[in-house]
Amino acid sequence: MNETPKDTLRELLAQSLVAWRLAGEVECDHSAVLVRAGAHLIRIEPAPPELPFRWMVTVDGRRRGAISLVAVLRQVRSALDPGYAAKSARVVVPVPS
Repeated sequence: MNETPKDTLRELLAQSLVAWRLAGEVECDHSAVLVRAGAHLIRIEPAPPELPFRWMVTVDGRRRGAISLVAVLRQVRSALDPGYAAKSARVVVPVPS
């Protein structure tokens, strides 16, 4: 199977919706991956080469850059799941007492 990056992204987003227990559809058009869920329309496309981002994510008309697929997933989930709160991991080294 020889998938394009767009097809791989579509499948990743479709499986993410299942994992997050959110109803929606994911499809590809000629230049982007579209996520439709509830009243939201999310468009994910490669960023132009002059920008410092890899992806551009447009949620309900608001366009933002994403530096990685993890950042894309975070933006998509934040838009679709109002109860989702992105958490940062914090690593602490124990200090001997």
